[in-house]
Amino acid sequence: MRERPLTLIQDDLVDYEKAMERMAALVEERQEDARPDTLWLLSHPSVFTIGKRTPTEHLPDPTHGIPVMQTGRGGQLTYHGPGQLVGYLIVKLRADEGVVDYIREVELRLVEALGELRIAAERRDTPPGSELLTGVWTKETGRKIVSIGMRASRAVTSHGFALNVDGDLTPWDLAIPCGMPDVEMTSVARERGQASMDETRRVVAQAFEAVPTE
Repeated sequence: MRERPLTLIQDDLVDYEKAMERMAALVEERQEDARPDTLWLLSHPSVFTIGKRTPTEHLPDPTHGIPVMQTGRGGQLTYHGPGQLVGYLIVKLRADEGVVDYIREVELRLVEALGELRIAAERRDTPPGSELLTGVWTKETGRKIVSIGMRASRAVTSHGFALNVDGDLTPWDLAIPCGMPDVEMTSVARERGQASMDETRRVVAQAFEAVPTE
């Protein structure tokens, strides 16, 4: 994997809509070469986000009270909530790569980070004829621990990944996550018996060669 150092921004809990506004500004800055490649680590209050092609039957029952937000990223339905580490990646793609190439790099860096957290993990190849399969799964239990959805505009990526650390997993059961009816979601805490958000942030930042400069 080639070196790709990133600038690190860190926040705690940020409202999803406010985060989208700031991410759009960061993307515009990167498109104009007014900022370096950036990793923004944060968490969101409880919210389901959906891609443009998410089927209606995959949505949660609205009586559960968790809002559903349309988003411009690729992928299907994802849940965000406290105890989950979200990473938005604002990165200018190299001339020889597309957004799917970069998603594969993101998967491998997260596999590396999970290894540092003593969780054996893997990315999976997309079955022939299927929609792009993204994310990271645990090797021992076969559960999905990371969701990924990204897009690129004018060669700059946006959106990113969601790594379940120590939050409530039950909202994942209220809808069809990632367009996969049979998927079982998991977290660092579920796989290890305990988890530290501070440790996870540090390890993930290290895996992405990300250091704070602002």
